[in-house]
Amino acid sequence: MSEQRGETNGSHTTGAPTPWVVVAGGFHARGGMDRANAALAHHLVARGHALHLVAHSVEPALAAHTSVTVHLAPRPAGSILLGEHLLARRGREVARSLTQQRAGARVVVNGGNCSWPDVNWVHSVHHAWPTSDAGAPLWFKAKNRLSHALARRGERRALDVARLVLANSDGTRRHLIELLGVKPEIVRTVYLGSDAGCRPATVEERSAACLRLGLTDARPVVAFVGALGHDNNKGFDTLWLAWKSLCAREDWDADLIVAGGGRGVRSWRERVAAEGLTGRVRLLGFTEKVEEVLAASDLLVSPARYEAYGLNAHEAISRGVPALVSASAGIAERFTPSLREMLLPDAEDATDLATRLLRWRFDVDGWKTLFAPLASKLRRRTWDDMAADIVALVEGKAESQLRSAECGVPIDENDALYNPHSAIRTPHSL
Repeated sequence: MSEQRGETNGSHTTGAPTPWVVVAGGFHARGGMDRANAALAHHLVARGHALHLVAHSVEPALAAHTSVTVHLAPRPAGSILLGEHLLARRGREVARSLTQQRAGARVVVNGGNCSWPDVNWVHSVHHAWPTSDAGAPLWFKAKNRLSHALARRGERRALDVARLVLANSDGTRRHLIELLGVKPEIVRTVYLGSDAGCRPATVEERSAACLRLGLTDARPVVAFVGALGHDNNKGFDTLWLAWKSLCAREDWDADLIVAGGGRGVRSWRERVAAEGLTGRVRLLGFTEKVEEVLAASDLLVSPARYEAYGLNAHEAISRGVPALVSASAGIAERFTPSLREMLLPDAEDATDLATRLLRWRFDVDGWKTLFAPLASKLRRRTWDDMAADIVALVEGKAESQLRSAECGVPIDENDALYNPHSAIRTPHSL
């Protein structure tokens, strides 16, 4: 474990802004949870807080800030399980040290990644996440079940001691209450944000993106953004069955582009080639050019079996690309009644998915128009707005001080379990 420390900004002096500790796998723009945590970190730095980030990786610009101290937890031999254990231990060490030095210091953890009695920002609920590894090698199934069991145990321990719990959707909030017994009065929904200035691609930008990606801009483009591993949670197997059936039709003219890495990329490429669909399906593997993929696309499809929110769909819609998603995904609760046809009741039903793709194809421009109000709504709420709402909730501000009207049940600021000035009671399990 290593530590990178910037220059002091006087955060430990009387009257200085409260220091924060945030424990997360990463702080960067390459992933959903990591992106959200990075947005919170940038907001706290802009407010003048001394910030301690406990993570496996932190983007260089954030790590170099003079108000930021980075505490790195390694992943020995690339092991996620060992890395998570070290992240949790390092997080508790940093949290304990800082809260002893400065009364009122705040600590934010993510789900079950670290047990600490303060704020828990939940990006997914492992107790609601099914195992989706049919057809995977036996070694992976054994490892996958062990990982799920450990994740559920860590999740329960961390949420049992949380004073304030933040959920990324009302569906996540409901799972926390119903499956883990978290008290409703301490759970708040805070929706994710969008990049400031994001907008739909112009005709010229779409053509340029299609050219760079090897696509024909005269044909409709459908995008899938998600990992292709032995775990089928993202639902690409369902999309593949639907796509094969559609490509057998003479009137189906759309092309599919797939952005996502994982152990399954090679085998999926082999399947695509075996079916003679190489010209209709492009598998990019891991890419950081998701924005370019969306610029070239007319629809995003996400038939996930479990999705606490769905940042891929959120980003697509905010950039003017309609999305066809699982009805159980958190972002589905933001769809208006006019968009219900774009919600999949069953993520396993490839026939239904194919039918809905056909309906979309018959009115591509009409669906863009129907999604426009939701796109505008998502664009208005930036990442900074999300972070400001989190800070307001943590600091016990009044409802009127939140930037979004979409945050749920109010917190009782006098509750000793929540009050940041109450004595910190560290359970023996920590």
